[in-house]
Amino acid sequence: QVQLVESGGGSVQAGGSLRLSCAASGVKYSSDLMAWFRQAPGKEREGVAVLYLATDIPDYADSVKGRFTISRDSGKNTLYLQMNGLKPEDTGMYYCATKPWYRGRWYTAFDYPYWGQGTQVTVAS
Repeated sequence: QVQLVESGGGSVQAGGSLRLSCAASGVKYSSDLMAWFRQAPGKEREGVAVLYLATDIPDYADSVKGRFTISRDSGKNTLYLQMNGLKPEDTGMYYCATKPWYRGRWYTAFDYPYWGQGTQVTVAS
């Protein structure tokens, strides 16, 4: 059974930093990927960053490239999202999700069967 628990959200000023964590259990590290999504009020959930667990290869949405870094600590079964240079448009609920790597495109929320409860990020201008 897969369980994902996010933490680390908060309120910061524009230009600030936050690090999100996602404690995971039940994930298949040989075949799954883990991703961060975000959803702003009135908008669709969008993929922010992904990590392919078998290779540790990341990928990012264009809007966060150069500012966000996805990583993991395999010993702690924890996924991270380091967010630097935060902008007001980064505001939203951030979710951790996981699925087999071959199941659709990584940035399509519909293909993910497992989600955390989310953690709120608010960036003030």
